[in-house]
Amino acid sequence: MLGGGVAGLTAAHELAERGFRVTVYERRALGGKARSMDVPGSARGGRRPLPAEHGFRFIPGIYHNLPDTMRRIPFPGNPRGVFDNLVAPREMMFARSGREDLRFAIPWPGHRPERLTLDELRRALTAFVETAVHLPAHETAYFVGRALVFLTSCQERRDGEWERTPWWEFTRAARMSEDYQRILAIGVTRNIVATKAEEASTRTVGTLGEAFVLNALGRGADGPPDRILNAPTNEAWIDPWAEHLRSLGVDLRVGWTLRELVYGEGRIRAARMEDPGGARRDVTADHYVCALPVEHARRTWGPALRAADPQLARCDRLRTDWMTGIQFYLTERPPLVRGHVNCVDSPWSLTAIAQAHHWDRDFPADYGDGVAVDCLSVDISEWDKPGILYGKTAKECTREQVAREVWAQLKAALNDTGHPALKDGSLHGWFLDPAVDGLGTPHPTNEDELLIHPVGTFHDRPQAATRVPNLFLAGDYVSVDIDLATMEGANAAARQAVNALLDRAGSAAPRCPVRPLLRPPELEGLKRHDLYRYRMGLPHALDLG
Repeated sequence: MLGGGVAGLTAAHELAERGFRVTVYERRALGGKARSMDVPGSARGGRRPLPAEHGFRFIPGIYHNLPDTMRRIPFPGNPRGVFDNLVAPREMMFARSGREDLRFAIPWPGHRPERLTLDELRRALTAFVETAVHLPAHETAYFVGRALVFLTSCQERRDGEWERTPWWEFTRAARMSEDYQRILAIGVTRNIVATKAEEASTRTVGTLGEAFVLNALGRGADGPPDRILNAPTNEAWIDPWAEHLRSLGVDLRVGWTLRELVYGEGRIRAARMEDPGGARRDVTADHYVCALPVEHARRTWGPALRAADPQLARCDRLRTDWMTGIQFYLTERPPLVRGHVNCVDSPWSLTAIAQAHHWDRDFPADYGDGVAVDCLSVDISEWDKPGILYGKTAKECTREQVAREVWAQLKAALNDTGHPALKDGSLHGWFLDPAVDGLGTPHPTNEDELLIHPVGTFHDRPQAATRVPNLFLAGDYVSVDIDLATMEGANAAARQAVNALLDRAGSAAPRCPVRPLLRPPELEGLKRHDLYRYRMGLPHALDLG
């Protein structure tokens, strides 16, 4: 197993349960981008170091394959293992700069809504009316019409016409108001698929939007629409997973870097590795599962291997972008919603969550120096637009400037209506993902980029089974039903890789279930009608331009 992120650990888990001897080689740390990490030098008085992460974990109810794996990872006191460490935030908020914020509950069976004061009710109604007023009625109606077009489009039209159409064009955003663009075009793409509306595939954005809407309606749901872990990721999930894999006989080796997959005589002959001491070594096996992120994996595929399977060469057309986390440690718990905050108007497309509300931990007693009481975790999705403090892009800023700029943008979104949520005096410290390096120089780098989904890239995504009989691909770039760079996609791809390996090995072991997204049966008749029109070269019946 080459790579110890979600894809690699999932494949190792499935193979070990089926009696295979598995060795996982991981360059840096188990869990990959999903892991949490320690803030160096932050522990005092016997406490653990402050927890940090690449970005906050989000496990929506549309995920089915990943939660199935989590249910099979034992955790002390939990009947359903690590899965029982998931908790559902009660609400979320769209924070508008210079306007009241739109805050709403996330209902589900057993939901206990937050108690509202008269002032909070006033603010909620004001936010709703302001948003409705600033978004003209005809624009709302138009967007709903576009959503219905997509929902009733046949799969062939989705894979063809809508895969070639940017979301910005599909929603006619250029003709619409600024609020329409920010909320329904830019906001949707940046916060669901972490790419730009001007280039994001309508197929990808629409598919995920459809899944989230159905989830909110209780259809195709594994659970509540929004779920997060009740502790830092490694404590709640990754460390118990590694322990369970070792109990299954999996050999986990950290500090090993794959340099090349050596190809010859129609097979992978060896994985050329660099061991923790820097020495080059060839590792041999019967089967090789490449579970590295695509930007790292394709560097290890030489010309002969690429020639053996053209889908490997097509992976060069897949694109990645920056989406990176920063954490702010606070001496006061901010009066934010108990859930995610989307800073709609922030130039750097910020989303955030105050985590101690949801963690089954006494934060000051367990972490750091006892002064910080909460961790505000923020994802930065836009790194190439100027900020409000320095007028520079995030890549042009130093690490310290990035921290100050993000803090300023958060305050602009959250402190603008007479109810300040963030105070400078409560800021105890911050931590920016160390995968980002060289900020403020002409050549900034990011070791943990995120696969993005511009038009046409769906057709460049490879299958888990390659034409090389002993090579299999697992990762969030592999073609799976969810079609999005997610932990769910990585998990599903790993299951597909294991199934292909079992087929090639002639194993009688049961295949891994791979659950697709829900296709509502009520819409099948309309989709069949659209299929007829699509094959005739006609537009969708509801597509009025």
